[in-house]
Amino acid sequence: MKNNHTLIIGSGIVGATLALKLAQAKMPVTLIDARPARDESDWQEVLSARDARVYALSLASINLLKDVGAWQKTALSGRKADYSQMQVWQLNGMGELLFGDSESSAPKLLGSMVEPAVIEHALWQRLSEDDVSDYLTVIAGHKVVAMDWLGAQQGYRVTLDNDTAIDAQLLIGADGRGSFVRKQAGIELDMLDYNQTAICCAIQTTKPHQATARQAMLPTGTLALLPLADITDADKANPQHWQSIVWTLPRNQALALIEEDARVIADKLAAASNYELGAISQIESIASFPLTAQQAKSYVADNLVLIGDAAHGVHPLAGQGLNLGMLDVQALSEQLMHDFARSGGTLWGSNQTLRTYERLRRPHNILMMHSFSALNWLFAGSLAQMRPIQQIRSEGMYRVGKMKPLMRLFAKQASGV
Repeated sequence: MKNNHTLIIGSGIVGATLALKLAQAKMPVTLIDARPARDESDWQEVLSARDARVYALSLASINLLKDVGAWQKTALSGRKADYSQMQVWQLNGMGELLFGDSESSAPKLLGSMVEPAVIEHALWQRLSEDDVSDYLTVIAGHKVVAMDWLGAQQGYRVTLDNDTAIDAQLLIGADGRGSFVRKQAGIELDMLDYNQTAICCAIQTTKPHQATARQAMLPTGTLALLPLADITDADKANPQHWQSIVWTLPRNQALALIEEDARVIADKLAAASNYELGAISQIESIASFPLTAQQAKSYVADNLVLIGDAAHGVHPLAGQGLNLGMLDVQALSEQLMHDFARSGGTLWGSNQTLRTYERLRRPHNILMMHSFSALNWLFAGSLAQMRPIQQIRSEGMYRVGKMKPLMRLFAKQASGV
């Protein structure tokens, strides 16, 4: 075993991106995915259907995907919807915020909406390419059943469900909100249940989205209307009419609505958006999920570190969950390489390195979690509907919208660069 061997558990977007970063730096890494391996025909079957879910990739996340060679493949696929404006408004007040330059002949890109499988496919293609294959091993279709710490000098021995044992100096948990790695390491969570449920679907509207990501702050919760890529010939003949919807509602209200006929849901959704994009002509892939936020009490232990959803999960109202995970990848990979080089190639994943990563990322992620919770509280719920709160909120949004330098700063923060 080499002293710089890394084992990443979880090959979602965050885990796969980190694996590629390390392999590109010629660091040996093993990536484990419990999901069965897919061949190209499997991927094409998955990609043949429109996914109602999208990730709102910031420019920082796009740049990271470019660095590992995956964004180029995503762009070639045509399965992305760039956006150059963000519109935030409340229906029961005068406040509205519009980020981005709508008057420019070449509007500046703020980010891109991409379906999860599109990014995962691009990363999967990269994982087997020649420039990384000598340093990267991918094990698919097997679960980790045991983790044993062998001491600081040796790291971890991980056992799979087929009795294969793998030793690694550094173990990285990128295995999502229910992280096995986090639980086995005995790291506890701070949890927040919003008592809300999000309804997710894809809709076709009578008006085009015009490369604008929209979010209505409603008394019941947020309603996001996010551009979707045009994937069929019919779409491309009538472009920019598909949107991804994330509609946050009180849990009981959402669970009752999800039982309704699709046409009823579409009509209520159009009314809730105040027909911002007209009527809804089609609705697809209706699903729901409960909303919670969580933060690991620690991101690190001896020879072990958490990234992405294994470390933190936030309210989806600003669409920043994946972007925070990608910032984890950037910070951790830079710190690992910096300290490895500074030690003359003797230290990999030392406690000092991991603690530095935690100091860089955990306070920022906690701030984002509580900021999103505060925004949710400010607009949704009974207290938020009191007239003094409504007036303060409306006046605040109105005045912020008039401050162009502040609006440019907000747009820069949202882009992540």
